[in-house]
Amino acid sequence: MIISGIQKFTLIDFPGKISCIIFTGGCNYRCGFCHNPEFVLPEELARLSKSFIPKEAALHFLQKRKGLLDGVVITGGEPTIMPDLESFIMDVRHLGFAVKLDSNGNKPEVLRALIDKGLVDYIAMDVKTSLPAYQALVGKWADEMKLRESIDILKEGRVDYEFRSTLIREVHTPEILDAMREMTQGAKRLYLQTFRNGVTLHPSFKDYHAFSPEEMRDIATLFSDSVDEVNIREE
Repeated sequence: MIISGIQKFTLIDFPGKISCIIFTGGCNYRCGFCHNPEFVLPEELARLSKSFIPKEAALHFLQKRKGLLDGVVITGGEPTIMPDLESFIMDVRHLGFAVKLDSNGNKPEVLRALIDKGLVDYIAMDVKTSLPAYQALVGKWADEMKLRESIDILKEGRVDYEFRSTLIREVHTPEILDAMREMTQGAKRLYLQTFRNGVTLHPSFKDYHAFSPEEMRDIATLFSDSVDEVNIREE
């Protein structure tokens, strides 16, 4: 496991759980609007490598917080590219913590295996744009078939889950939003996240814009016809 950071406490990232967040380093996407480029770009990871947290140290941290925390959020970067993710989650669960996994959905085989083995309690999957537009937005590693498979896996409802989408005025046209609504139709829960342009992986996204609060509410209404629960969340 490449553990690039730990946030010791959060009340909002794991619904119903007092949690911490463990960040993994590295990602198979290159989302220009990503606001954690230090956990994505190889050159940034190399610069930070001396501060990476050994797995044993992370588990020791969790051991000391038994009884104080309910859950652990594993996010990135992209955790599913870690070859030892499953064994790490088993160690976390052995300590008595619930586990929430954040993922871009590009490795459905990992999601299915974790669900089949009962190793995750909640999964949050990003739905970034329409499937045909994915590679233009996030890079050549995006795979439409794998993304669709991950969406379908979560819709099976064998684990609690949410889809989440960061909305950008210049990216999410009415046509794109209609396609995303079709992708998420029948889903349990969707969070629409407001874009922020302060720190972005690609400098061009600093000139992009968020939707207004009123527009976000209108978009939420659009999705509410096809998703059971739609919420707006500040990124």
